[in-house]
Amino acid sequence: MKILITGGAGFIGTNLCAHILDETDHSVVCIDALTYAADRAAVKEFEKNGHYKFYKADICDADTVQKIFKGEKPDAVMHLAAESHVDRSIAGPEKFINTNIAGTYTLLEAAREYFEREKKSNAGAFRFHHISTDEVYGTLGDEEYFREDTPYDPRSPYSASKAASDHLVRAWAHTYGLPVVITNCSNNYGPHQYPEKLIPVIIKNALAGKKIPIYGEGKNVRDWLYVKDHAKALVRVLENGVNGESYNIGGNAEITNIDLAHMICDLLDQLAPESKHKPHRTLINFVPDRPGHDYRYAMDITKIQKEIGWVPETTLEAGILQTIKWYLTNPAFLNRN
Repeated sequence: MKILITGGAGFIGTNLCAHILDETDHSVVCIDALTYAADRAAVKEFEKNGHYKFYKADICDADTVQKIFKGEKPDAVMHLAAESHVDRSIAGPEKFINTNIAGTYTLLEAAREYFEREKKSNAGAFRFHHISTDEVYGTLGDEEYFREDTPYDPRSPYSASKAASDHLVRAWAHTYGLPVVITNCSNNYGPHQYPEKLIPVIIKNALAGKKIPIYGEGKNVRDWLYVKDHAKALVRVLENGVNGESYNIGGNAEITNIDLAHMICDLLDQLAPESKHKPHRTLINFVPDRPGHDYRYAMDITKIQKEIGWVPETTLEAGILQTIKWYLTNPAFLNRN
């Protein structure tokens, strides 16, 4: 199967490409605009593989996207390209509207035209897999879990833009018959994550002896999903999911932000014994809470477990340990500007 992956040079995309190239017989065609968070080194490494091809392109560029569809004739699309940082969306929503909504529209139109021209006579030979987030559901209290039928209630410009893109994908499926599946994942972490998200920020600041910013009192709860587990789940859904269905992907690893920070700091005390900033917990600094900060996210993954046979393999402790070790051996990545 030839898979067209948008955003394949990003954090999740890089890990997804690696999994596909290393563990499957599929080939990859990657589209990425190579914005600030892209992993250019990973792209160069993948290009050594004969089953990988890269296009530097913006998914909002309709002409280029259509040319890529015509030239490559993919069997499937995995759409990850997105602006994804909540704080950046609050400070400047326009990029999120353009990429996450308008870009998804442009991609859907190119996929629809291609499907109708090349694949409609054999609908089973094409699928559009849209990768989204649990943040579209809004926030939870202490007991509930997000299910696939949970009503959407986005609270930030980022989550609103992703909710809009989800709705566009469903509309193209219902209106035009485009074969689609949607997945909504919890917070990802692991190797290759750009150092603006919580876990790499904690690691980076701790090693540099800088204050570690934690919003509010650190009581917000997130479910953490190791990115390599997520990559496996995405391929399983692409191969075995039911057209028109959505699947929640979670890590079964809920923890408060402050407890997560404590875990990382304590592991760094052990893994970086030469650090002059131990104990790293002393660097934790509570800062004013983010506007509209959702209290808790937690995923019910019963559906993907029963229908696809996927469950997360990596415990939070094991995944955090692997993540810290990766950043310690890749300091240049951690210190990117």
